[in-house]
Amino acid sequence: MTTMNCPDCGHARTRVVDTETSADGTSVRRRRECARCEFRFTTYERPEWETLQVKKRSGDIEPFDRQKLRGGIERAVEKRPVTDADVTALVDDVEAELETRDTRIVSSRTVGDLVSERLRDVDQVAYIRFVSVYEAFSDPEEFLRELDAVLSDELDDGEPPDTDT
Repeated sequence: MTTMNCPDCGHARTRVVDTETSADGTSVRRRRECARCEFRFTTYERPEWETLQVKKRSGDIEPFDRQKLRGGIERAVEKRPVTDADVTALVDDVEAELETRDTRIVSSRTVGDLVSERLRDVDQVAYIRFVSVYEAFSDPEEFLRELDAVLSDELDDGEPPDTDT
């Protein structure tokens, strides 16, 4: 059992007065009272993971899976002029970006956004494929809006649209 010293007098004996779990279930808040001076204070307990964790849309938390990320990207770039080295570099870049964050838990939305940003620069058709699955497009209008945005950006850059399929 771990003891919590009183921040006021330093006494090693404190007792828990109240315990409350956060709404998202990732931390515990405890109100404590010193056995000697009766000073009350609050502590927070959060799990500390050495590895990166991904919080899914369902709320479930699972370990970051590099192969799962790579598989999603590979499906998007299938039959496109994107090399295996390009996919590896993209996965490395996304993973490195996630590792620099202050938190060890990142949302699946964050992961998807990072992949989308980078994939758009690598191959626009693969980007559209990835985003249509990632955003779960439910009707052709959503697909068309995203395609129009890509084509509009290309025209703004002064480059003709890539019609190679």
